[in-house]
Amino acid sequence: MTARVDASGVAVELARPPRRIVSLVPSTTELLCALGLEDALVAVTVYCVEPRDVVRGKVRIGGEKNPDLEKIRALDPDLVVANIEENRREDIDRLRAWSIPVWVAYPRTVAEGIGFIGELGELTGAEPRARALMRELESLHDRVRSASARRPPVPVFYPIWRGPYMTINGDTYIHDMLRLCGGRNIFAGRPERYPTVTLDEVAALRPEVILLPDEPFRFRRAHVADFTSYSEVPAVRDGRIHLVDGKPFSWHGPRIAEALRTVPGLIEGSATSS
Repeated sequence: MTARVDASGVAVELARPPRRIVSLVPSTTELLCALGLEDALVAVTVYCVEPRDVVRGKVRIGGEKNPDLEKIRALDPDLVVANIEENRREDIDRLRAWSIPVWVAYPRTVAEGIGFIGELGELTGAEPRARALMRELESLHDRVRSASARRPPVPVFYPIWRGPYMTINGDTYIHDMLRLCGGRNIFAGRPERYPTVTLDEVAALRPEVILLPDEPFRFRRAHVADFTSYSEVPAVRDGRIHLVDGKPFSWHGPRIAEALRTVPGLIEGSATSS
């Protein structure tokens, strides 16, 4: 097979489509299964929860930040799939030092997330399924982008952590999903990718929609009360604080379709609160 260069700048060349794959990223695990590679998938992280009927029978090799490298090595994989942000450089380097092929991805936009499906399809010999999924997602992407371009963007606050509150800037996949679906991330201009913010700062930027995801921090109904004293904020005043599944906002792969079909309604106000 032809050598391809991954997001870390390393050329990866496989002699044949991989038959023993280790996934170090939950969304990649789901994508590999969507491409029909569940039988080739030999191990996943403890955070790989989907598809449930597949992952329950797979070897667990620890978390993204602390994988059991010796356990991975003993599995004799012919491909490990990782992510620049989710996995540690030193772990990837160690696996490569053992001559284990590692493909590192780093999609930071929805379009790049769709492109990653094609990359993985080519790398694993699953091109037909990858192309079919990409066609579906590219059509949705174009449709949603066109619809959003016809409306003023809606100011949105999307926290990822509480105690302290943290959010996302403009150099993140979640930001691009919000933008594509008609939202304007109120903290897009912050220099840090994941800035710490106060609720007073949030209130000053007057978001019209607040989205509280269930990952990485698990926001619950009780946390909506954090905002009750800010009745002048449009999202609070109008009851537009939504508890949401975080996967469509941050998982690459088949979740993109779910996001493009549901997130615009949350932002436009045509969907009801969770």
